[in-house]
Amino acid sequence: MTPTELLLRPATPADVPGIAAVQVAARASAAMPPGLHGPDEIRAYLAERFGAAENWVAESGGAVVGYARFTRTWLNDLYVDPAHQGQGVGGALLDLVKARHPGGFSLWVFEQNLPARAFYAARGLVEREHTDGAENEERAPDLRMEWPAGSVGGSA
Repeated sequence: MTPTELLLRPATPADVPGIAAVQVAARASAAMPPGLHGPDEIRAYLAERFGAAENWVAESGGAVVGYARFTRTWLNDLYVDPAHQGQGVGGALLDLVKARHPGGFSLWVFEQNLPARAFYAARGLVEREHTDGAENEERAPDLRMEWPAGSVGGSA
Protein backbone atom coordinates (compact mmCIF):
# COMPACT_ATOMS: atom_id res chain seq x y z
CA MET A 1 0.00 0.00 0.00
CA THR A 2 1.36 3.41 -0.91
CA PRO A 3 0.79 6.47 1.27
CA THR A 4 -1.59 7.86 -1.37
CA GLU A 5 -3.80 4.78 -0.97
CA LEU A 6 -4.19 5.41 2.77
CA LEU A 7 -6.54 8.09 4.06
CA LEU A 8 -6.43 9.14 7.73
CA ARG A 9 -9.55 10.97 8.80
CA PRO A 10 -11.63 11.66 11.89
CA ALA A 11 -14.08 8.83 12.44
CA THR A 12 -17.82 9.33 12.42
CA PRO A 13 -20.41 7.27 14.30
CA ALA A 14 -21.12 5.49 11.00
CA ASP A 15 -17.56 4.07 11.18
CA VAL A 16 -18.17 2.23 14.46
CA PRO A 17 -19.09 -1.12 12.82
CA GLY A 18 -15.89 -1.02 10.74
CA ILE A 19 -13.82 0.02 13.74
CA ALA A 20 -15.27 -2.83 15.81
CA ALA A 21 -14.59 -5.33 13.01
CA VAL A 22 -10.95 -4.20 12.85
CA GLN A 23 -10.58 -4.59 16.62
CA VAL A 24 -12.11 -8.08 16.64
CA ALA A 25 -9.93 -9.30 13.75
CA ALA A 26 -6.75 -7.69 15.09
CA ARG A 27 -7.20 -9.07 18.60
CA ALA A 28 -7.94 -12.55 17.26
CA SER A 29 -4.65 -12.60 15.36
CA ALA A 30 -2.48 -10.81 17.94
CA ALA A 31 -0.15 -12.24 20.58
CA MET A 32 -2.50 -11.24 23.37
CA PRO A 33 -5.09 -12.88 25.60
CA PRO A 34 -8.36 -13.70 23.85
CA GLY A 35 -10.96 -10.97 24.00
CA LEU A 36 -13.68 -11.41 26.59
CA HIS A 37 -16.37 -9.62 24.60
CA GLY A 38 -18.11 -10.57 21.38
CA PRO A 39 -18.41 -8.34 18.32
CA ASP A 40 -21.81 -6.96 19.35
CA GLU A 41 -20.52 -5.98 22.80
CA ILE A 42 -17.44 -4.34 21.31
CA ARG A 43 -19.54 -2.40 18.82
CA ALA A 44 -21.88 -1.21 21.60
CA TYR A 45 -18.94 -0.25 23.84
CA LEU A 46 -17.26 1.79 21.10
CA ALA A 47 -20.53 3.47 20.08
CA GLU A 48 -21.35 4.37 23.70
CA ARG A 49 -17.94 5.98 24.25
CA PHE A 50 -17.54 7.50 20.79
CA GLY A 51 -17.48 11.15 21.87
CA ALA A 52 -15.31 10.61 24.95
CA ALA A 53 -12.08 10.36 22.94
CA GLU A 54 -10.69 11.28 19.54
CA ASN A 55 -11.39 8.55 17.02
CA TRP A 56 -9.45 8.42 13.75
CA VAL A 57 -9.63 5.81 11.03
CA ALA A 58 -7.19 4.66 8.40
CA GLU A 59 -9.11 3.97 5.23
CA SER A 60 -8.01 2.18 2.07
CA GLY A 61 -10.26 1.53 -0.88
CA GLY A 62 -13.19 2.98 1.05
CA ALA A 63 -12.84 0.46 3.90
CA VAL A 64 -11.65 1.02 7.47
CA VAL A 65 -8.33 -0.86 7.79
CA GLY A 66 -7.18 0.58 11.12
CA TYR A 67 -8.09 3.02 13.84
CA ALA A 68 -6.79 4.91 16.82
CA ARG A 69 -8.85 6.06 19.80
CA PHE A 70 -7.11 8.45 22.18
CA THR A 71 -7.40 11.25 24.71
CA ARG A 72 -4.97 14.02 25.57
CA THR A 73 -2.85 11.66 27.68
CA TRP A 74 -3.81 8.09 26.68
CA LEU A 75 -3.76 6.03 23.52
CA ASN A 76 -6.69 3.76 24.32
CA ASP A 77 -6.71 1.71 21.11
CA LEU A 78 -4.59 1.31 18.02
CA TYR A 79 -5.63 -1.64 15.88
CA VAL A 80 -4.89 -2.55 12.27
CA ASP A 81 -6.75 -5.18 10.27
CA PRO A 82 -4.45 -8.22 9.98
CA ALA A 83 -4.58 -8.12 6.15
CA HIS A 84 -3.10 -4.59 6.25
CA GLN A 85 -0.48 -5.03 8.96
CA GLY A 86 3.12 -4.38 8.00
CA GLN A 87 2.08 -1.81 5.38
CA GLY A 88 2.56 1.38 7.39
CA VAL A 89 -1.01 1.75 8.66
CA GLY A 90 -0.11 1.44 12.35
CA GLY A 91 2.87 3.75 11.97
CA ALA A 92 0.75 6.37 10.22
CA LEU A 93 -1.86 6.22 12.98
CA LEU A 94 0.78 6.45 15.72
CA ASP A 95 2.41 9.41 13.97
CA LEU A 96 -1.00 11.09 13.90
CA VAL A 97 -1.45 10.58 17.66
CA LYS A 98 2.06 11.97 18.30
CA ALA A 99 1.33 15.02 16.13
CA ARG A 100 -2.00 15.71 17.82
CA HIS A 101 -0.55 15.26 21.32
CA PRO A 102 3.12 16.34 21.18
CA GLY A 103 3.18 16.73 24.96
CA GLY A 104 3.13 12.96 25.24
CA PHE A 105 0.82 10.11 26.12
CA SER A 106 0.82 6.64 27.62
CA LEU A 107 -0.71 3.34 26.57
CA TRP A 108 -1.13 -0.15 27.98
CA VAL A 109 0.07 -3.24 26.14
CA PHE A 110 0.00 -6.86 27.23
CA GLU A 111 3.41 -8.15 28.29
CA GLN A 112 3.08 -11.19 26.02
CA ASN A 113 2.38 -9.03 22.95
CA LEU A 114 5.99 -8.84 21.86
CA PRO A 115 5.18 -7.61 18.32
CA ALA A 116 3.24 -4.62 19.69
CA ARG A 117 5.92 -3.86 22.25
CA ALA A 118 8.57 -3.91 19.50
CA PHE A 119 6.39 -1.74 17.24
CA TYR A 120 6.02 0.95 19.93
CA ALA A 121 9.65 0.73 21.10
CA ALA A 122 10.92 1.16 17.53
CA ARG A 123 8.89 4.38 17.36
CA GLY A 124 10.32 5.88 20.53
CA LEU A 125 7.94 4.71 23.25
CA VAL A 126 9.52 3.53 26.49
CA GLU A 127 8.31 0.89 28.94
CA ARG A 128 7.61 2.59 32.28
CA GLU A 129 5.46 0.36 34.49
CA HIS A 130 4.89 -3.40 34.62
CA THR A 131 1.87 -4.94 36.36
CA ASP A 132 0.65 -8.42 37.18
CA GLY A 133 -2.61 -7.77 35.30
CA ALA A 134 -4.80 -7.62 38.39
CA GLU A 135 -6.36 -4.37 37.13
CA ASN A 136 -7.27 -5.47 33.59
CA GLU A 137 -10.21 -7.62 32.48
CA GLU A 138 -8.03 -10.40 31.13
CA ARG A 139 -5.97 -10.62 34.34
CA ALA A 140 -2.86 -10.84 32.17
CA PRO A 141 0.44 -9.06 32.91
CA ASP A 142 0.69 -5.75 31.08
CA LEU A 143 2.86 -2.69 30.93
CA ARG A 144 2.49 1.03 30.46
CA MET A 145 4.51 2.58 27.67
CA GLU A 146 5.07 6.29 27.30
CA TRP A 147 5.96 8.81 24.58
CA PRO A 148 8.03 10.88 24.80
CA ALA A 149 9.93 9.43 27.71
CA GLY A 150 9.26 11.30 30.94
CA SER A 151 6.40 13.36 29.56
CA VAL A 152 3.35 11.88 31.23
CA GLY A 153 2.47 9.51 33.97
CA GLY A 154 -0.28 8.73 36.36
CA SER A 155 -3.46 6.94 35.41
CA ALA A 156 -6.37 7.36 33.06
